[in-house]
Amino acid sequence: QVQLVESGGGLVQAGGSLRLSCTASRNLFNIHTMGWYRQVPGKQREVVATITTVGASTFYADSVKGRFTISRDNAKNTIYLQMNSLKPDDTAVYYCAAGGRWWQPNGNGMDYWGKGTLVTVSS
Repeated sequence: QVQLVESGGGLVQAGGSLRLSCTASRNLFNIHTMGWYRQVPGKQREVVATITTVGASTFYADSVKGRFTISRDNAKNTIYLQMNSLKPDDTAVYYCAAGGRWWQPNGNGMDYWGKGTLVTVSS
């Protein structure tokens, strides 16, 4: 079992920045991929970015490319999501997830989830 705890959400004006953090309760030796997903009430959960725990290969949703950066610190069992140039459309609950290599954009394939942190971007 892995517990994931997110932090760093909050209220920010459009154009601003936030950094989310996700810390796992144990080391990530058998976790292939960690990532960030987001969900707006009434809409499907969607992938934002993922990173492998070995090699640091990354994936970004088209909507955040060039604005968000995912990174990891294996020594701290932590991943980060640096979010710049935030837009009102980025408003959502952001979830940290961990799982295998066959993750899906809707979250299937991820085995562990945090409780989420709310990001609100005002216009």
